[in-house]
Amino acid sequence: MLPLSSASSQGRPEAILIAGPTASGKSALATALTLRHGGIVVNTDSMQVYADLRILSARPDRAEEASVAHRLYGHVDGAVNYSAGHFARDAASLLAGLDGRLPVFVGGTGLYFRSLEEGLSDLPPVPEAVRAAIRSESEGRPTEALHADLAERDPAGATLLRPSDRARVMRALEILAATGRPIAAFHGPRVPGPLAGRRLLKIFLAPERELLRARIDARFRTMMQRGALDEVAVLRERRLDPLLPVMRAHGVPGLIAHLDGAIGLEEAIVRGQADTRRYAKRQFTWFRHQMGAEWRWLAPEAAMAEIG
Repeated sequence: MLPLSSASSQGRPEAILIAGPTASGKSALATALTLRHGGIVVNTDSMQVYADLRILSARPDRAEEASVAHRLYGHVDGAVNYSAGHFARDAASLLAGLDGRLPVFVGGTGLYFRSLEEGLSDLPPVPEAVRAAIRSESEGRPTEALHADLAERDPAGATLLRPSDRARVMRALEILAATGRPIAAFHGPRVPGPLAGRRLLKIFLAPERELLRARIDARFRTMMQRGALDEVAVLRERRLDPLLPVMRAHGVPGLIAHLDGAIGLEEAIVRGQADTRRYAKRQFTWFRHQMGAEWRWLAPEAAMAEIG
């Protein structure tokens, strides 16, 4: 059994971290642990912060939120480019006011978990005029061409980014335009995160891959039945910048393409399912290679019994 009990020689953990791929049962485990041990569930997922996407981001429903305290869910407007830095600051403020309650951080965003302990590099703000100019120049150009532009001006920075990762390539170009310096110049010493030095219990839920793929596909269709298309239609009417995180959430681009008449509904669903499956695969890979050996990988069906 893992050292959750205060009788453990290591002491009761000061926070529990539950990560894993999408649709792996993280929220159910976090709620069960919080009900058993007291405390508060804290969102650690980059899409569940947005008020615009309750259904499509699989946020806990209102009954689940009423069963135990939930924080940092749906508190950000979709027009905001919310980052891991924003999350770390919000988490620090939350931790300062917990009065001894056990925080259970749950989600699938690796950088959010990393920011809790390691902190993040302090990237400079980009003036809105610079951002608008770069985005205007880039409109209609393939991401690979923008990556090639970056490689000419910042070869070292370009090697760190996937040529298809438009948001991060654009961010690097914006920082270069705003400061005249490559993005790596700002990757200096980090301020420790709000959980640095604390006793932590770290769990990664690792379902069997074929079962997970089936759960992802089934959950996406359930989201459609619960009104995901209407949710995206409201988001579409806001005419937000397509590079904003909320506009790139899994399922959103395909459903907007359907609403625009470009593809049929079934194709939009299949695209959303495929995007989500690919994301789950990346989550497995990222945590395996980027996070430390102190993370305990558990099958979802065994996790509660193991933790106690």
